Amino acid sequence: MLTDAKLRASKPTERPYTVADGNGLVFLVQPNGSRLWRYRYRFQGVAKMISFGSYPEIDLATARSLREAARGTLRSGKDPSLVRKAAKAAQAESHANSFEAVALEWHAKASKTLTPTNSKWILRRLEANIFRRIGQIPVVEIKPPQVLAAIRAIEKQGKLETAHRVLSLCSQVFRYAVASGLVESDPTRDLRGAITKAKGGHFAALTSPEDVAGLLRAIDSYRGSPETRAALIFGILTFVRPGNLREAEWDEFFDLDKPSKAEWRIPGTKMKVRTDRPFVVPLAPQAIAVIAGLRPLTSQSKYLFPSARSTHRPMSNNAVLAALRRMGYTSEEMTGHGVRAMARTLCHEVLGFAPEVIEEQLAHGKAGPLGDAYDRTTHIGERRRLMREWADYLDRLKED
Repeated sequence: MLTDAKLRASKPTERPYTVADGNGLVFLVQPNGSRLWRYRYRFQGVAKMISFGSYPEIDLATARSLREAARGTLRSGKDPSLVRKAAKAAQAESHANSFEAVALEWHAKASKTLTPTNSKWILRRLEANIFRRIGQIPVVEIKPPQVLAAIRAIEKQGKLETAHRVLSLCSQVFRYAVASGLVESDPTRDLRGAITKAKGGHFAALTSPEDVAGLLRAIDSYRGSPETRAALIFGILTFVRPGNLREAEWDEFFDLDKPSKAEWRIPGTKMKVRTDRPFVVPLAPQAIAVIAGLRPLTSQSKYLFPSARSTHRPMSNNAVLAALRRMGYTSEEMTGHGVRAMARTLCHEVLGFAPEVIEEQLAHGKAGPLGDAYDRTTHIGERRRLMREWADYLDRLKED
C-alpha cells in the first residue's frame, strides 16, 4: 500500500519502475522525474491499462477514487478505456457546439461582408456581454431564461441600446445554428418585449431648416483647423457615413473637372456592408470647391482629411464631434452621424425627393431578404440631381 510519505520520497532511477497500491493501481516513476498514475485491468481476457494523470496534480486519494470508479465500470460489463474515450468525444463535441464556438464560426462568415470596424465591434459585444455567461453551454441546451439573464445583466447597467443590439446578435447566432442543424429553433424569439425599450435609438440631428441654417453659419465661423472645417461642410454636402468621410482618399475622386460627371467612388470594401463594387457619390459643384480648397493643404497625404499627428493616418473619429461641441452643439442636439438623418428628412420633406432615391444615396440596403441581390437600380441620374439640389438648398438656407 502506498502512503503520501512514500510518494513524496520516490526518486527517479536509470530505469522506470512501478510501485503497486493494490487492485490494479500502480505508481510509475520515469527516469526524467515524472511520476504517473496507471490503472491495470483485464477486460474480456485482454490486459489493458489507462492513465489517471500525474502526481502531485492527482494525489493518492484522488487516484484511488478514480480506480474505484473504473472498477465499478468493469463490474457493469463495460470497458473503462472505451467509456473514457466516449466521454472525451462527447465533451469535444459539446465544446465544438458551444454558443461561443458557433458564434465565432458565424462571425467568421459574417465578417466577409462587413467592414473591419463593424466586425471588431460585433466580436467585442459578444465577448464582453455573452461569452462569459453562456459561451461554454452547448447551443442545443440554451433556453430563453438563460439568454434573458445575460441580457438583463446589460439592462441593469442602464445600457438599453446595447442590450437590444446584443440580443439581436444572439438571434443571428441562433439562426445560424438552426441553419446548421444544431438546434431546432431560436430561443431569443420568445424574448420579444422582455427587456425595456431603448429611448430614442437615433443619432441626434437637426432637422428644421432654421436649425440647419444656424449650423451652416456656425461652420462658416469655425476657427479651428481648416481641414476640420472642410470635413464638416463636406460631410453635410455628401452625407456619407462618418467612417467613409474620415477615410476618403484622393484617388477615389473622378472627373472633378467635369461638374456634371464628378463623383466619389468609395470602394465596396469600405462600406458598412462590403460589396465587390464601389459606391458612387455624385458631387455637386460646392463639394468640388471644398476638394479644391483642400488640395494645397492635404494633397501630400493619401487622405483628404489626414490626422493632425500623422499624414499617414486619417482624421480622428472624434475630430468632427469635438468641432461640433466647440461650436456649442451638445450630444443631444447634433452628432456627426446625425447629418444623415438631417439630409434624409429635408431631402424628402422639403425638396420632395422619393424615399427610394434618398435611401440609395444613403447606401441603405433594399427592403426584403433578396433586395440587395436582385435590385441593382442605383437611380444615378436622380441622385445627381438630388446632390446638386441639396447643395443649392444649403446655400439658400445659409444666405436666408
